[in-house]
Amino acid sequence: MSGMLQQEDKDQLLKWIGGRRKFALLYKISRDGCSAPIFHSKCDNKGMTVTVLYNNNDTVYGGFTAQNWTNANNGYVLDPKAFLFQLKQNGNWSPKQFLVKPKKNADAIYCHSKYGPVFGNGYDLYTFKGRVIASNGVFNLNGDCSLSCTYEMKDTDFDSFANGNLSVKELEVYQVDECDMNDPLDVPWRKTLEFTTKIMRELKEELVLYTPPKQLKIRQTKILLIGQIGAGKSSFFNTVNSIFRGYVTSQACSGTAEHSLTTQFRAYQVRNGPSGETLNFRLCDSRGLEDDQSIESQEMCYIIDGHIPEKYTFNPSVPLNPDTPGFLKAPKLKDQIHCVAFVLDASTVDVLSEKMLKQMRKLQDPMNQRGIPQVVLLTKIDKVCEPLQHDVGLTYYVPAIQEHVDRVAAMIGLPRSHVIPIKNYESERELDTNVNILTLLAMQQILHFADDFLFNYLDDLDTEMLGKLSIVD
Repeated sequence: MSGMLQQEDKDQLLKWIGGRRKFALLYKISRDGCSAPIFHSKCDNKGMTVTVLYNNNDTVYGGFTAQNWTNANNGYVLDPKAFLFQLKQNGNWSPKQFLVKPKKNADAIYCHSKYGPVFGNGYDLYTFKGRVIASNGVFNLNGDCSLSCTYEMKDTDFDSFANGNLSVKELEVYQVDECDMNDPLDVPWRKTLEFTTKIMRELKEELVLYTPPKQLKIRQTKILLIGQIGAGKSSFFNTVNSIFRGYVTSQACSGTAEHSLTTQFRAYQVRNGPSGETLNFRLCDSRGLEDDQSIESQEMCYIIDGHIPEKYTFNPSVPLNPDTPGFLKAPKLKDQIHCVAFVLDASTVDVLSEKMLKQMRKLQDPMNQRGIPQVVLLTKIDKVCEPLQHDVGLTYYVPAIQEHVDRVAAMIGLPRSHVIPIKNYESERELDTNVNILTLLAMQQILHFADDFLFNYLDDLDTEMLGKLSIVD
C-alpha cells in the first residue's frame, strides 16, 4: 500500500527541509494500526521524519523533525529544524510552514513509549496515545492540539489548522533520507514520455514525416554538430542513422584519437530503411575542437551562412575563405545552418578546460547574432552513472544527470531545456529501444528549435513584404 502524500506535497516539504532527499513510507495507521507501540517499532531511530495527518475535510497537516523518535519516557528533544505545516485546507492547496520558536526548540518533539508523534511542549500537536480503533474508516485521535506553545503559528488557530478536530482518515510517517545522486527518483526530474516500443515507433514516424515550413520551399533542415574531439559528434549521426536503417551503422568515421577524426565538412543524409529514402533533415559534421586548434569566428560565419562546400577539408593553417575552391558566394536559405548542436562528453565536463569553454562561447557569438538556436547534446551519460549502464531509460530519473545538465547549461549559457542527455551507440551490436528513444527525443527537440528559426525567417520575409507594399501605397 502506497502513501497518500502527493508529489507536489513532497516538493513543497523538500523546499522547507532543504537538500535532495527521498521519502520512504514507514508507518500508516490504516495499514499498520493506530498504536503507539507499532508507531515506535516502525519509526524509532529512523532520522528525519515527516508526520502527515489527513482529515475528512481534506485538510492535510503535520510536523517535521530532524531528530530520531524513541520510546524513551518523558523525553523532550532539542530540534531547531523542526516545524509544523499545513499543505491543504479543505481540499485547497494552501502550504504554510510554522517554525519552532528559537527559545522553545529544546521542546521541539516529545518521545514516550505510550504516545504517537508529539510536537511541542504543551502540546502543539499531540496525535494519540495507546491504541485508537477506527470507526467507519475514521480514527478519532485521542491527543490534543494546543497551538502556539512551542511553534510560531502566525495567528493560525486550531480551526484553520485542523478544522478544529483530530478526526482523521489517515496518519502517515515518512522517513526523509538523503538521496544518492545515482539512485533513481520516484518521478522524473524532467517531464518526459514513458519509454515504450510504441513511443519509439511514434517518435520515429514523426521524424520520417517531418518537413520544414512549406512556405519557405526548402526540402531539408540543416543541423551543425560542433564539439570537442572524442565527444561523439560523428557517433551521434551514426546513432540516428542506425535507428532509421534498422541496425547499428558506422557510416561516419568515429572513435578516439589524438586529433579530430573528422577532417572534412560532411552534410550527412539520414536514410529510412532499406528503401534508402532521405529524410528531410541533414546532420552536418565539423572538425572536432581542440585546445590548440579551433574554428575561427569568421570561418564559423562562413559555415553557418552556407558558404562552405560539401567535403571541404578543414585546414587549421588555412581557414575557409572566399578564395577556397567551391566557396558558395551567394548561398540560399537551404544552404544555411538552421540549428547548432554542441556535443559534450558528460564524463569530462568537470575537467573541461577554460580554453575550450572560451572557444565555444566565441563560436556562439555569430550564432547569437543570426538568431540561430543552439542545443547541447550531453553524451556518454552511462559513464557518469552506474544505473544507466544497464538501462538508459532511467536517464530522466537520475539526479546525477540532472546535476550535469544544470552545470552544462550554466557553462554554455543556455536554458536547461536546451541541454539534452543522450547515449550514442559505441560498443553495441544491436539496437536498444531506450537508446533509440533518447536519440529520437533529442532529434525531435532539435527540429522544433530549427523550425523556430525558420518561422522567424518567414516572419521577417512577411514584414519585409508588408514594408514594400506600404511604400507602393
